[in-house]
Amino acid sequence: MKHLPFDALMELESGVIDEASQVINRRLSDMPSFFHDQDAVQAQLEEDPVLYRTYVKQNPISSSLWNIGSSVIEPGTVGNEYFMTKGHFHLKEEAPEVYFTVSGSGRLLLQKHSGEIEVKKMAPGVINYIPGGWAHRTVNVGEKPLIFFAVWPADAGHNYGAIEEMGFSRLVVNDRGVPKIIDNPRYAPGLVK
Repeated sequence: MKHLPFDALMELESGVIDEASQVINRRLSDMPSFFHDQDAVQAQLEEDPVLYRTYVKQNPISSSLWNIGSSVIEPGTVGNEYFMTKGHFHLKEEAPEVYFTVSGSGRLLLQKHSGEIEVKKMAPGVINYIPGGWAHRTVNVGEKPLIFFAVWPADAGHNYGAIEEMGFSRLVVNDRGVPKIIDNPRYAPGLVK
């Protein structure tokens, strides 16, 4: 199948990509076990806020093609933990990903199966490179939506289950208005490879 060039318009103020082939809306009820404070989760489930939206313009699955997308993480917290994405490894673990932050303020958590972790800042104009083999999660630590653009190989796939089972070893929490990185007491290393 011959693949043709395309273009897409990303609205910089909203993060929406026109003609996205996939739009994902994640609410708190879609990921309650991802947050540490389960009492806070239960208290907010009735309201069931939208935590983030992702817009994807997907190519046919191929190692020579790339998908493009954008994510918009809303501001807010569950307990003292900031709104975040589920986070994932790629099914094809050697697949990299690149983020370009358009607006807002965030943190990018990167973690290997071994537990090695890196935390990178996300701010307008910052480009984050995510090498293969690193799980990645984005966290909005600001008062406005965090909007970023992403590109990744079309055959990378997503493994959310590994993160749901073991979690990330660090949490990003609001400590009197300042983002703070703390140990995750629920982190369960070695559960999944």
